[in-house]
Parts: sequence; structure tokens; C-alpha cells
Amino acid sequence: MHLSRLSTLKQLLAFQAVARLRSVSRAAEELHITQSAVSIQISAMESAFGTPLILRTGHGVRLTDAGEALCTYVERVLAAWTDMSEGMAASVGAYSGNLRVGAVLTSEYWLPSLLVAFLKDNAKVRLKLHVANRDEILRSLNAQEIDIAVMGNPPEELQPSATAFAKNPMGFVVAADHPMASFGSLTLADLAASNFLVREKGSGSRNTLSRLFKEAGLNLRVGWELSSNEVIKQMCMAGFGPAYLSMHTCGAELKAGLLHLLPLNKNPIDRAWYVVQLPSKTPSNLAACFERFLLLRGQEKIDHLIHQNETKFASGVPGHQR
Repeated sequence: MHLSRLSTLKQLLAFQAVARLRSVSRAAEELHITQSAVSIQISAMESAFGTPLILRTGHGVRLTDAGEALCTYVERVLAAWTDMSEGMAASVGAYSGNLRVGAVLTSEYWLPSLLVAFLKDNAKVRLKLHVANRDEILRSLNAQEIDIAVMGNPPEELQPSATAFAKNPMGFVVAADHPMASFGSLTLADLAASNFLVREKGSGSRNTLSRLFKEAGLNLRVGWELSSNEVIKQMCMAGFGPAYLSMHTCGAELKAGLLHLLPLNKNPIDRAWYVVQLPSKTPSNLAACFERFLLLRGQEKIDHLIHQNETKFASGVPGHQR
């Protein structure tokens, strides 16, 4: 076995998830990647070590003897990696230089707080932030105008360089007094006659919504096309129609009873936030540092921020004070 063929961090994470969940499909779901991507990572490790690590059975996956032995080492490596990353992140001024970040518009509800935390840990870093819709961010990434991108739905060709770091649940919502809010259950076909509040073409949420309807053999009826999630939320609360929004943008309004989550199967839909880099470009130390920050602390900080916002919002809404 050659040292140069030892496993990457992504391969270790994939193996650890499969070993813990005893399932390739469940590991893929947890990591927000495809089953084939997980299988490729495991196959690469088996090739590097020269022995099978897992066996597929009718009830899922079990580890070989070599896989069981490796699992112990992987747990140690990942624990050490976490300790190292957190220690480096806590070293103020450990990194310096220019960091160019691109982010989709929906992330504006939480990304500024994460950037502030990152810059506190790395006081010598100079940040340039470009916020736009998904198509514009991808254009900037391909043109190398930004070093790293934050988005909810990276394209297939960028999947090898896209890593999920936080949950991004998306849901169908209406105003609390909208007629559909009183329904016991609904299907996507029931929504096909509604005029939707949607983002402009090129946005990630618009692309996802269009795909959901297309896959169901339905046509998406666009009632109002808007370039702001906040305007969509406000118009939805005013009763203009249903909307498909990130729960990060409207969680406070849902808890306060101003918006209603429609009773569809699997609503909200499990999505993820990704940090994306160009596959052909070797990331700078600074970009890699920011990626590690998001992987290690992104979900925790987003959860904390959303809880704070929901608490503040509820305390200021008449009839919803604590």
C-alpha cells in the first residue's frame, strides 16, 4: 500500500457513515450525496488498502474483519481532525489574505452571522461577499471571480467539489387564513391550480420548484415573479398565494401563526446547504479554512441564529408574547 493512496477526508466520512448506519443509502442520505458517490468512495478505500471493507447483504451492509479494524482508526482520525480544525479556527489571525465568497440570496438570512464569527477567528482576513441568484453565482465561480460559493443546489458537474454542511428544509406555505390552510391533506396536484409566488428564473428555489412539478407531470402556474424572498414571504402572508420557501426565511412566521405549512407528504422537503469550489482549481489555504469552518460549525450556528430570531420575533408579535 502506497502512502500517496491513503484515504481522503471525504472517503473517511463516507466509510464512517456506512459503518455506523450499516447502509449505503442511509449514509448517502445523511451526507447529502448520491449512493454511487458513497460507493465510489468506499471502492477507492478498498483499492488503497487492498482488501474488501464492507459486504452487502439482503439487510444492508456489514463490515469485514478489515473494515471493523479500520473503523476504530477512522474514528480516531476524525476525532483528531475535529480537534485540529477547531483549534486552528480558534487561533485569531491564523490566516490572512482576501477571501471572495459568493452566496445565493436565501443565505442572506444567516450567512452574515457566520461570516462575522469566521472573521473574529481570523482577524487578518479581508472578505469580499457577492450575493446573487444561483445562476449568477455559478457564473462567477466558473469565471473565478469568487473563490468559494454557498448554495442550496449545486449542479451535477460540481458535485465532486460540493460538500453539504447544514440542513436547508424547503416547504410549501400559505397565509394562516388562506383556504388551503384548513385542508386536512393535500397533494402536489391539488396545488397545480394555484398561482404561485416564485423567484426569478435562475434562482435555485425556482429551479427546484419547477422540477418538482415537472417530475409529477404537472405545470407550475406562476402568479407573481419576484426577486426577493422577503417580498415573497410578505405577499404570501397577505394571502396572494402559496409559496415555496426555505424554512430559514420563514420559521419565525410559522411559529407565530402568520404562515401555515401545507399538509403535503414530506413537507418540508429535506435539502442541504453546500459549500462549492471549482473541481479544476486547487483551493487556497484560506478557502479551505472557510470550508472547514462551515463543516464544523455551520449547522450549530445556523440553528442558534434561527432560534434567536424566532424568540425575538415571537416576543414582538401581538398575541404571541412569551
